[in-house]
Formats: sequence, structure tokens, C-alpha cells
Amino acid sequence: MIRLVPAATLMLTLAACATAPMAGPQADQEGKRFDPPGQGAGAVYVYRTGWMALARTVDVGVANGYHATLAPNTYFRLEGPPGPIDIMCKTDNTADRQIDIAPGETRYVEVAMNAGLLGPHCSINEVSLNEGQAAVLRSKRVTPR
Repeated sequence: MIRLVPAATLMLTLAACATAPMAGPQADQEGKRFDPPGQGAGAVYVYRTGWMALARTVDVGVANGYHATLAPNTYFRLEGPPGPIDIMCKTDNTADRQIDIAPGETRYVEVAMNAGLLGPHCSINEVSLNEGQAAVLRSKRVTPR
């Protein structure tokens, strides 16, 4: 009986993990090729890594109504016209950041979960190409709504 307690606890923990609508394996692999954006467009990868607040998803909104839910170790890619892009995350708090994307440019943004006084909070940080690509390669692509 005592041996079953750790296994049951692990199964319940995994069942409680946050989920997000996942993209298919082909879309995930396409995102991990890091293809340059189309002519006259820019691209941004938005991802969430780590295990902070494992059972919580983060709602991420981008200007023009693009919306996705990020669970730990997930990402999405957005491609569109260059210019400023507003990115917002929402958990117990709301954080936002604007990044400016030039034509032909790809940027990487991490949505992080941080310990807060009353619970986890989200934050948005732009990261380097190397850091962003490494995180995306360790993650799975989600399907935005």
C-alpha cells in the first residue's frame, strides 16, 4: 500500500498539469525550422518554458485579436506585417510589452511565470535568437484561437 502512494501522487500530478490546444507534429516541425518570414513580413515566436505554476496555463494575446493559451514548454509563431506588436499575458495579473519588428526579422519573446505574493504572475521578456531558438526546440507548438 505504501508503495502505491508515490505512484498515485505522480499520476494525479500529471493529470492536473495544464493543457493547451496542441498543433500537429508537422506544424511543430515547421515552426522549428525557423524559416524566415515571407516577403515584406516579420515573425515573432512567443513561448513559455519551465515548470513554475505547472497546473496553470497563461492566456497570451497579440494585437489584432490573435490569442493562444500557453502551458509549460509550449510556443507559437506569428507572422505578419512589420511594425509594433503588442503582446499581453494574463494570469492573476496582466503584463504587456510592445516589440517592433522590421521586415524580414524574427524576434523571440518569453512569457514567464514568476512567484508572486498571492500566486504566480506572468511577465514578458524579449530574448536573444540563440536563447529563443533553444527554448522553442525544447517545446511543443500550440494552436492559437
